[in-house]
Amino acid sequence: MKYFNKLSHQLLILIIVVFLAFFLTLGIILPQVIVPSAESNIYSYLREPLEFVQSDINEDLVTTEIAYLYKIGNTVAYSDNIHDIIEFNDVSDIMNAFTDNYGKFIYKNQIYYYYTLHNDDVTKIALTNDTYIEKTKQDILDAVLPVVILAFLIIALILIFWGSFIVRKIEKLKQKIDNIDNDNYDHSISFQIDDEMRSLELAIEDMRVSLKNQEEYRNQMYQNISHDFKTPLTVIKSYIEAYNDKIEDANTVIDVISEQTDKLELKVHSLLYLNKLDYLKDNKKVDFALVDIKKIINTAIKEFKFRRKDVKFEVTFDKNSKFYGTYDYFETVIDNILANFMRYAGSTIKITAKNNRLTLYNDGPNIDDTLLEGIFTPFRKGIKGEFGLGLSIVKKTLLLMNYDIKVKNEKKGVSFVIFKKTSK
Repeated sequence: MKYFNKLSHQLLILIIVVFLAFFLTLGIILPQVIVPSAESNIYSYLREPLEFVQSDINEDLVTTEIAYLYKIGNTVAYSDNIHDIIEFNDVSDIMNAFTDNYGKFIYKNQIYYYYTLHNDDVTKIALTNDTYIEKTKQDILDAVLPVVILAFLIIALILIFWGSFIVRKIEKLKQKIDNIDNDNYDHSISFQIDDEMRSLELAIEDMRVSLKNQEEYRNQMYQNISHDFKTPLTVIKSYIEAYNDKIEDANTVIDVISEQTDKLELKVHSLLYLNKLDYLKDNKKVDFALVDIKKIINTAIKEFKFRRKDVKFEVTFDKNSKFYGTYDYFETVIDNILANFMRYAGSTIKITAKNNRLTLYNDGPNIDDTLLEGIFTPFRKGIKGEFGLGLSIVKKTLLLMNYDIKVKNEKKGVSFVIFKKTSK
């Protein structure tokens, strides 16, 4: 059965099957379609000479296909060729078959056609068998079949050529997919005709580029994660060695280890939370309700204002603005944004809820345009070369609640704008 696995072979088999089915159908249906037209012609063919038939039946009218009968009273005369057309013992055996002006009847398992012409006591009859019909069928088939066969062969050749063309394209796409991770393979777009195959090739190329970018990003992320987790461990190890060398006292070492352990714990917690968000997005539907955003913001400000007493918080609430989600999710979003602001704010942080949008602003330095695009990507190197998950958690948490966030540089400072996603 391996022979039938290739599309080109399947196409060839399909053409052969269609060819056989077509000609079987043609051989059965076409003769049946021809018969009514041929019968109509044969009645006209029988009728025309009857006007000239007399009792002596002129031999000039007699043909090999038609026999004539001339009845006057009870006397019946017939042409000499009648026994070539129909075999009977006595002419009365067939006279009862001529019941209509014209028609056909079956005698001794053979079909006969007749046409009658009545004039006073005289009845003239033209009679023939089905030889004419069969000859007509054969003539039409002989005329039609060569044309049909030629047309079918041309169509078959076109289909075979087109099928081979498509198969070559599919094989090319298969090679492209097989070498999707091979940078030495020629991945240039080879299809010039703008059809579905070209669209598929473009989609495969987009997927290849996307996979390559994801692989590069994954490798870079692993390096960044390693660096981010290695730094606290290096500090802890250095202070332990300093303690062993009597350079640092135990209290200092314990404080440093505690501080670095807290950092590690926070990083691990953030990483686990980020994975949790991915799981919730794909596997669990969360029920959302109206959230008291004012309470969440005021609670967060009470915590963060002690971290930097030099920073002033300015808060404006629009009573008509409504936010839907969960308390915990919005708390996570606000906490992570403010934690980021604590590192970069100059002296002012402004939080504004207006028109169902939440804008958080700090008067710190602008963000480099090259960093804006990937600012919400986990472990992407950010401002001052730092890595982190906070803004990634913000983005994914908001998306889970059908919100989104954008960052824009102001003349002085940076604004984070949270807004409801529009339904598509």
